[in-house]
Amino acid sequence: MDKTLIFGHKNPDTDTIFSALAYADLKNKLGFDAEPARLGSVSKETQFALDYFSVEAPQFIEKVEEDVKDVILVDHNEFQQSVENIKDVHITEVIDHHRISNFETKEPLYFRAEPVGCTATILNKMYKENGVAVTKDIAGLLLSAIISDSLLLKSPTCTKVDVEAAYELAEIAGVNLETYGFEMLQAGADLSDKSVLDLITMDAKEFSMGDAKVEIAQVNAVDTTKIYQFQTDLETEIAQIIKDKNLDLFLFVVTDILNNDSEVLALGEGKDNVNQAFNVSLDDNNRALLKGVVSRKKQIVTNLTEEFTK
Repeated sequence: MDKTLIFGHKNPDTDTIFSALAYADLKNKLGFDAEPARLGSVSKETQFALDYFSVEAPQFIEKVEEDVKDVILVDHNEFQQSVENIKDVHITEVIDHHRISNFETKEPLYFRAEPVGCTATILNKMYKENGVAVTKDIAGLLLSAIISDSLLLKSPTCTKVDVEAAYELAEIAGVNLETYGFEMLQAGADLSDKSVLDLITMDAKEFSMGDAKVEIAQVNAVDTTKIYQFQTDLETEIAQIIKDKNLDLFLFVVTDILNNDSEVLALGEGKDNVNQAFNVSLDDNNRALLKGVVSRKKQIVTNLTEEFTK
């Protein structure tokens, strides 16, 4: 049987890595030969959950090797967010919860995209639909992904389905959802050992918005001032990325996990679109506070896309 590789987007977050692990587990239990992979380094948040539930991180890849016949994409579908040779591989499935953009295949495939807060929530459904029990460790991973993507069920992307899945999975995993979730988020918010370049690349995604190229990087923190004390260095690195990638806008989003707000730094010729999209005014430091904004997918990308495509 030919091997199928399952992976999420570049600069992987907790949902993208754990969705690859969980879906590979499900596919293997259904009789397929599937292997999970990741397209970047493991964050502290993700590593906290891996250690807690004694699971190894999936293999790191930069491209899909020639011996791999099929691939499955989880937690993304936009080609610029995927593996470098994505246009050369055979995609058989997509499991996602984001917008659908810049995606096409030569052959039919199974494509499942649901408007929920997390890919892991969809996978939890798929275990049930296939009559496969979720083990304690997989439940812990799926739960961790939901906690991460929903900021402990507080994000506007979080649905009733996500909440129900989270409590169900917490029981299987044997943890208190609130206690475990806060500890995991705190672990991820420890950025003390990160370089400036790490901060703007470790969770960055590129988006096409009309004719514009926009990159949005997001980090979670308990004190945003500690991040922005390095603003001069941040701007230097961001300016280089804008030049190298020919971006119209780079938006650096620092999300306060305690107050559920985000302070953004906007650079590039398209930065005025941030003012219009969020009804704010960037200050002299190119920054603005976005009250109640925590979701890149639902609150930031949607607003900016609408502004860029007017």
